[in-house]
Amino acid sequence: MALAELQTRASLREPYSTAPPSTARLKWKLLFDPQAYGPEIAAILNLDGGGQRLAPLVAKHCSSAGARTQLKSHTARSLFPNSTAPDAALAGLWVYFSCTVEAHSIAQDDNSADGSYWHAILHRQEPDAGNAGYWFRRVGDHPIFPALAAEASRIIARFPGVEFSPRKSWDPYAFIQLCEDAREQPGSALEAAALEIQRAEWQLLFDYCARSKG
Repeated sequence: MALAELQTRASLREPYSTAPPSTARLKWKLLFDPQAYGPEIAAILNLDGGGQRLAPLVAKHCSSAGARTQLKSHTARSLFPNSTAPDAALAGLWVYFSCTVEAHSIAQDDNSADGSYWHAILHRQEPDAGNAGYWFRRVGDHPIFPALAAEASRIIARFPGVEFSPRKSWDPYAFIQLCEDAREQPGSALEAAALEIQRAEWQLLFDYCARSKG
């Protein structure tokens, strides 16, 4: 399915497109609907932004004590009984709230590409660029990369002074460097672009992990 045809990634239940982004496809805009994962997940996400939180490039503190309490009372299977990757989806929720200890305890035991992706994000936000790069090498060519490259291109187009090209697909190592540079320029357009791209990355990866089988 071409990215131009997508109205919302959250409701998508077909395989992700592997086609590279094009100028026409950049008209597509990511729309994230927490209700697509059920009322319980939506209620948890609504404790901090409803899936729209701009998480900091360096994670320091869990953003919601209420979310931490709720997530600790559930298992991956209870929250995501029909998902393709319930453990990775739960790790993603912990990442969303910047609860790094809990997220890491799940991601480090998940040897899938999805688990390694969350693990890489955690190290990028540590920040530990070298370790993040190691885990992205474990990820390989993830299915969300083409969609993320398209969304990143759309975001970057709104920041003319920011130089970053996702190329034909997503380059996670280039984004590590972008985040490294953005942290040195707080309040800049570069930081704003990096934060928005990071949010899109979370939304796409969480949906990929949490969406129902079939």
